[in-house]
Amino acid sequence: MRAVVQRVSQANVLAEGIESGKVGKGLLVLLGVEKGDTLKDAEYLAEKTAFLRIFSDEFDKMNLSVLDIKGEILVISQFTLLGDCRKGRRPNFFAAAEPILAKELYSRYMEYIRGYGIKVESGVFQASMSLTLTNEGPVTILLDSRKAF
Repeated sequence: MRAVVQRVSQANVLAEGIESGKVGKGLLVLLGVEKGDTLKDAEYLAEKTAFLRIFSDEFDKMNLSVLDIKGEILVISQFTLLGDCRKGRRPNFFAAAEPILAKELYSRYMEYIRGYGIKVESGVFQASMSLTLTNEGPVTILLDSRKAF
């Protein structure tokens, strides 16, 4: 599983023109599920996301997590994070999980985060969506359950 985690002051998502998710201060997570991912990957990434210390403390140091600030998380499924652009000019998505597995692990990832008491909103799986966000910092972190980076 791969995630792009952005620290935001606000974010919202429209799916087919209808708002499906909206958060205030917290995180926007773009989540890609890879072939071979399991519940362990979802659990690992959820725990990493919930406890990631990327919010400033009183000394302006990144020492606080979304849990610490009582923030919210907007999670968007994005298979294009698994795009391979090393060869040619058109990405291939062979590494992306099949939709049935991807939807299951996407849902489980959000359930695991909710288990920490964090409010989680989401986009619509496999829908064309429009995102609006204010990235604070800007702070953007890449996470990978296989620790590829």
